[in-house]
Parts: sequence; C-alpha cells; structure tokens
Amino acid sequence: MKSYIYVDSVSLDDRENYGITYQARKELHKAVRKVLATSAKILRGPFADPFSTVDVEDHECAVWLLLRKSQSGDRAARLQAVQEMSETHHWHDYQYRIIAQACDLRTLIGLARSKESDPRFFLPPPPLPSLKEDSSIEEELRQLLASLPQTELDECIQYFTSLALSESSQSLAAQKGGLWCFGGNGLPYAESFGEVPSATVEMFCLEALVKHSEISTHCDQIEANGGLQLLQRLYQLHKDCPKIQRNIMRIIGNMALNERLHSTIVRSGWVSILAEAMKSRRIMEASHAARTLANLDRETMREKYHDGVYVLHPQYRTSQPIKADVLFIHGLMGAAFKTWRQQDSEQVLTEKILEDEARYTTCWPKTWLARDCPALRIISVEYDTSLSDWRTRCPVERKSIAFRSNELLRKLRAAGVGDRPVIWVSHSMGGLLVKKMLLEASKKPEMSTVINNTRGIIFYSVPHHGSHLAEYSVNIRYLLFPSLEVKELSKDSPALKTLQDDFLEFAKDKNFQVLNFVETLPTYIGSMIKLHVVPVESADLGIGDLIPVDVDHLNICKPKKKDAFLYQRTLQFICETLAKDLEN
Repeated sequence: MKSYIYVDSVSLDDRENYGITYQARKELHKAVRKVLATSAKILRGPFADPFSTVDVEDHECAVWLLLRKSQSGDRAARLQAVQEMSETHHWHDYQYRIIAQACDLRTLIGLARSKESDPRFFLPPPPLPSLKEDSSIEEELRQLLASLPQTELDECIQYFTSLALSESSQSLAAQKGGLWCFGGNGLPYAESFGEVPSATVEMFCLEALVKHSEISTHCDQIEANGGLQLLQRLYQLHKDCPKIQRNIMRIIGNMALNERLHSTIVRSGWVSILAEAMKSRRIMEASHAARTLANLDRETMREKYHDGVYVLHPQYRTSQPIKADVLFIHGLMGAAFKTWRQQDSEQVLTEKILEDEARYTTCWPKTWLARDCPALRIISVEYDTSLSDWRTRCPVERKSIAFRSNELLRKLRAAGVGDRPVIWVSHSMGGLLVKKMLLEASKKPEMSTVINNTRGIIFYSVPHHGSHLAEYSVNIRYLLFPSLEVKELSKDSPALKTLQDDFLEFAKDKNFQVLNFVETLPTYIGSMIKLHVVPVESADLGIGDLIPVDVDHLNICKPKKKDAFLYQRTLQFICETLAKDLEN
C-alpha cells in the first residue's frame, strides 16, 4: 500500500524554521509517521493480534480494524465490515479517504451498493488520457467501433455497425469541409448534422457498441482499445443527455457480466460514477447504475442481469429477506419504465416529479409496490418492439413472439427467476410473451423451477384472441408494412389461436391464479384514428376474473393514484396469491 502526504515546502531561511510554523510541521510529520506505522502493523499483522503495542487513538483503530476486517477470509466478517463502514457518518474527511485509497475491489463495490454510504468513500475517477492530436471523441468512437471484429455477427449487429460507421464518416467529412455522400446507408436527413452532428453520430456508434458488448470477446476488445476511458469521457461530456448516458451505462453493464473485466472497470473509476448515479432521483438513471453494480458485486450476488433486465427493488444490498419475485413485461411500443408510470396529468410538471414522488411517480412498481411489499424482488424487462417495419430500430431484425420468448426466458433464468415464487405482470403483447415463455419453459427440464414457482399472472388488456391493431394504421405505409409483432396479433393468426388453446389447458392444469383487466375506451393512435385495441371478448383468457376499466389501452396499466382501483386490486392479487410464501 502506498500513501502520499502533501505539505507545503519549507523555506530555506533558518530564521523561519523555529517559530510556530516549524513546530506545526514537525508535529504533522510525527503524526504521519504514526499513521503509516499503524497501518503497516494492522494490515500486515494477523487480524487476531492485540493492538496494545500500537500507539494510536481508539477512533483511529476503528478505521484500520474495519479495513482489515473487510479483507478477512471470512465472508460474513467482510459483509459486516462493509455494513459498518456504510453506517458510519461521524468520521473526519481524511478517515473516509483512508478507506477509499486502501480498500479492495470487493469492499468498494459493496460500499457503492450500500444505501447509506458516504460519498467520500469514492475517489474521483483518475485523469483521462488526452485525445489524440487532431482527433475528436466522435472520431475515436468510430475507431473503437471499427476495431471490433466484423465477421460472424448477426444481421442486426452488422446493421448497426454499418450504419454508425457510414454516418460517422459522412459527418466527419462534412466537419472537415468535404461533401455529403448520399446513397448506401447514407443519411436520410443530412441537413440535421449541420446543427448537431456529434451527438447524433455518437448515438449511432453507442447503439452499435451496445450490440457488440453483448458478445463476451468483443467486451475484451473494447477494454483493450481504451473503451472504458473513452466512454467515461463521453458520459461526463453529455450530462445533459440522459439517452446517451443510458446507452453508455448499458455497455458498461454488459461488460460487467464478464468477471475477468471487473478489476479494469473498477480501476478506470467507473464505480465512483455508478455510486453517484445510484443515488439519482431519476429512476431510469438509478436502475441502469444498479444493474451494472449488481453485475460487479460477486460477493453477494449469484444472479447476472443481462441487457434489458432491471431490478427496481431492492437496488441496494439489504438485510430484508426477499421471498418472491414480481416481473413486469411491457407490450408493443412499451418500455421497462415508461409503461408502468402513473397516469399522466396535465397539472404535473416535469420538474415537480423529482420533488415529490408521493404526488407523481414515473414507475409505480418501484415507488408504490416496493414500499407496500418490501419482501419482493421487482424486475422490469425491456425489449424492442414496433408497430411497423418502417419504424423498427433494426429492419433486418424480425423477431417473432416465439423467438423473443426464448431470448427473454434465457435472460430471466440468468437473473435467478424461478428460484423463488413468481408473479408475472404483463401489458398487451407482453402477456402473449409470458404465455409463450411458460409453455416453452415447461418443455425444458432446466427451466422446471420457473413453472413450479409460478404462482399467478396479471394480464392488462392482453389480446388473447387477437386485436384489430393489425388491420388499422396511422397511414398507408404502416398498413402496407405492419411489423411481425403486429401481424401475429391479428384475429386470424393460427399461431395466436394455438398459443391460446395450449396455454389455457396448461394454466388450468397448473392451477395458476389469474387476474385480467381490460380497457373499455378507444385509444387514439396518432391524430387520424381511434381504435378499441383490445375488445372485452379478446381479453378474456377463459380463467380468472375479467375486470373492465374505463380507460384506454395505454392507461390500463397506469393507475391515476395509489388509492385508485387499478393499483389496489393489483396489490390485493399479489398479496393474496403470495400470502403463504410471504409468511414463511
């Protein structure tokens, strides 16, 4: 362990060396020698040794004892040391810095995942290397992307990589006075780059890097080529752009799935950034940071959270026993957070949301359900969907419900879903995914725990018998090119009928508890059409209560307030279905 002490230089004038200043410097050096001697004895000596020979104050001993205890060979002792550190709020500034400089990787990550940890435990990230001469962040991002393997990639990764490299080349040419190049994967709105070229191109590059970071060997290449530092520079530069920061966090979270990269991620200073983000009042920012830190925390976590799987509660280490899981699966054009927000109100201003979560929440499962049922692990899943192939994020990525269900099932099993009792909560097409996932899991012996531990399912306006959505659209191009997801929702879809028949028989056999909600009001799609997306007869699974609610399709899963019927009936179902599990 190295320690650095910085003091002012001493004057060479002998007349200045015998006053108060000289005596103060002398005492300071004695104190420094005492601290260094103490640290050497405690950190190098056996933990059980008495400290009678150490000439140090009691409150100083506590710091070094905790530090030594955090490096013990006993896991329980390590966890206790981190907890005691996180609950300490009376130390001097330098004492927190001692821990920050001397603690190991496990302790630092543990402190970052402890809710009450003082921010002084986290040193600022080390200085970033300078950009290459005559270069820019945008150009270095492009070089990082181009350095990654381009062969044996799936079509979607190839698409994002090609798009990012092509458009960044055009942007760079424009910045350097070159001509715009139209054609191939060229920009359909090149003029927009005249105003904000960098942020737009950076977003394309980041989306490509997100896809690459899902491949373990590509993560090694990103790290070896300075990606951790480059992404950190970009993160700090775009503090006012949450979307860019979230994509960067997704990449780091994917890299953290690889334990061999943990030490380099920590050394590059990312834990300090993540610890700060964890305390953000913005639920999306905190949840992305929580996912990354959970993947880094191999001391208390067996689960691994792949891209799109977010734990809403508990996000910190906790002594509260977790007895069951509740999973939220969104539908078409939905997302892990925005689908489950409180119903929008014209009176609620964005800046007020952060001030009073009791008045408005951007994610009611995290804000309301976690408080009402603290013994639950609450997970929300995100995946890309689209109404039309014209609007899909990756035009070559045509994912069926069957494909998505297998992909999500694999990710959820890695997150430990199936190890505890489970309730599934789904909206729209998300309910079809849940049905398909459970049917697929029933065919795989390694997924048997998912079936055995499923207690119940909540369906918010799920089109079990199809939807008129595939027959309507905002304009003619949507009508001509509905996405594969929408086609599978049409009332005459053979796959949908088979799914319904198979699942109904399966659910009855397993005695799953079921609650169905359905909208009664039409939904405005764009400004040209209103549509009753899921009629009452389509939302009837055939088992469980079917409850009509006077809202449209988008708001069927967004309660107006905590005491609204939608939330209270949902909470009642969860508590009753898990009653025995929560008591044990």
